[in-house]
Amino acid sequence: MLWTAVALIASYLLGSIPTAYLFGRAKGIDIRKVGSGNIGATNAMRALGKRLGITVLLLDILKGFIVVVFLGDYFRSKPILWQEHNLRIIMGLCSICGHNWTIFLKFKGGKGIATSFGVLLGLALKLPGLGVVIGILIITWLVVFLIWRIVSLASIVAAIALPVSVVMFKQSTILAAVSLILCVFVVIRHKSNLLRIFQGKEPRLYFNKPKK
Repeated sequence: MLWTAVALIASYLLGSIPTAYLFGRAKGIDIRKVGSGNIGATNAMRALGKRLGITVLLLDILKGFIVVVFLGDYFRSKPILWQEHNLRIIMGLCSICGHNWTIFLKFKGGKGIATSFGVLLGLALKLPGLGVVIGILIITWLVVFLIWRIVSLASIVAAIALPVSVVMFKQSTILAAVSLILCVFVVIRHKSNLLRIFQGKEPRLYFNKPKK
């Protein structure tokens, strides 16, 4: 029981590292007061520039990946309540919760897209068949983004595709349940984005300004 608690707390704390906030503070910017106020990679890209925004994106992905792969490898040899693959899934969920509700910023965090992707990448290395699901999500996200250039819309559609794909490719029941939870997380945390999308006010992201 003790090692299980340690594994979950460690996963949450690693996920809680507010990378965008820390990079913003290093430049004298409180990212919570700029743009959308979100501490995720998209707002970091708008507020801090493409280079730092991409750095934040990669680090947020890495948080989830490290939890599932490296922390998972460490704790699998300990007396844990669950089987190894279930342990990695629950640890990954804890890291996403850490990103979304970080203890370091009064439990206000990002929307969990990048960290969720890192968790799924890590799980794909450890669980057979999940790589196909990851491929479907990447293609879904890219197609939606390239058509509409709206990051939030691409993330929401990919999140909805996650539990559907997991069930289609007959992954474990616990992974299906966690996938559904992640989908709900994403939709709820994007409710303001959804409102702006319906109003036609959601900003579009261009790496190079479109020609007029």
